[in-house]
Amino acid sequence: MQQGYIGCSDAMQVAYPLLFTVTMFLKIYPENPNPREIRKVVDCLQNGGIIIYPTDTIYGIGCDIFKPKAVERITEILGDSKKKSAMTFICHDLSNLSDYTKPIANNIFKVMKRTLPGPFTFILEANNNVPKIVQSNKKTVGIRVPDNNIIREIVRELGHPILSTSVKDDDEVVEYTTDPELIYEKYENLVDMVIDGGYGDNVPSTVVDCTSGEIEVVREGKGDMELLY
Repeated sequence: MQQGYIGCSDAMQVAYPLLFTVTMFLKIYPENPNPREIRKVVDCLQNGGIIIYPTDTIYGIGCDIFKPKAVERITEILGDSKKKSAMTFICHDLSNLSDYTKPIANNIFKVMKRTLPGPFTFILEANNNVPKIVQSNKKTVGIRVPDNNIIREIVRELGHPILSTSVKDDDEVVEYTTDPELIYEKYENLVDMVIDGGYGDNVPSTVVDCTSGEIEVVREGKGDMELLY
């Protein structure tokens, strides 16, 4: 398989080469993720690779937050630099939250503890540890702790969050592709690894803006809304 991007210029293919000659399609079982397979994914991320992976909602596309070229590759794949503002951090848990966010009000932290791991994204104020290339114009960061063993084990082994955004379908009616094999067919020339963790959901996470110190739902998706209040 030739390295590069479908429909992209030769210059872009040189600037953003794939790590592997053939994009890896890796089966990982969510009930008990194989440590060897998890290590393969982490090695890919540490080398600047882009992965597609399962969550507790829809499949995501992500990279190491400290790999600027990988972040730029994702922006090119999405085809819209403004999409950067829709990217979030996937975390293993909330233990290192203060590494990337400004101090959080107690009421907000209690809600996060009650709902995570789960299908919620919390928008918080970013601190100076968040690389500028992954910050939105508002200097905020979205925090996700999915209820999915595969991606949480990947992040735990990596040692810090990965940058993430949703894998969308070209069909506005379908919107989200749930079959990992179909995702692989579409992205095999764009990313370095696609993880098959079973069928995904087609409902995104609920997005909650907490930057005012209060709970404000900006997108209602999957998840029990009553848990937020």
